[in-house]
Amino acid sequence: MPVVARGGSFVYAQILGDVVGFLGLDAKTGPQLSPAELVRRLDLILAAAQRYARQMPENALERQLPERPRSYRVLLHHVFQIPAAFVDAMEGGALTYENMTAEPPPDLRTPAAIAELGEKTRRRVAAWWSGLADRSGRQTVSTYYGARPMHEVLERTAWHSAQHARQVMSLLEQQGIPPDGPLGAAELQGLPLPEKLWD
Repeated sequence: MPVVARGGSFVYAQILGDVVGFLGLDAKTGPQLSPAELVRRLDLILAAAQRYARQMPENALERQLPERPRSYRVLLHHVFQIPAAFVDAMEGGALTYENMTAEPPPDLRTPAAIAELGEKTRRRVAAWWSGLADRSGRQTVSTYYGARPMHEVLERTAWHSAQHARQVMSLLEQQGIPPDGPLGAAELQGLPLPEKLWD
């Protein structure tokens, strides 16, 4: 769990606004995009990740990521598990670390199966959003890092999946496979993504 500490105090570094407040910095934080735009962007990101899953060679799925104990298969699953865990929380549960980092099911072993999981996840996010009466984003979500506004958690969901989709693009490129429809400024602008892919 990332933290920022100063003296004998600390804050969980899950939300940039918490860190800015803790350090007493004068910086504007919070989502730049509306909830509706975040849902639209998330769908674009998940659609891209589906395309990349289909491109991933099946014999590469069990390769390990650079300097971390996670396979390509687990990373691809995680791209879709992040929004699935978010919808679980919005449907009356809580956003738990365990749910967000759940391992893929044993039968999720092929690029086609991962892409199909992506399609199911996209449909689930779309159904949740279309059935949501209050789209302001002001609802409170119970998360493993505290109670947070839905708008903030939705933004985190979108950029978190986007960051991992960018990593999958890099893995394809390292194998000499140009990503089908690479994510660019149109899909990523306004999301608080780190510059680096792996740090």
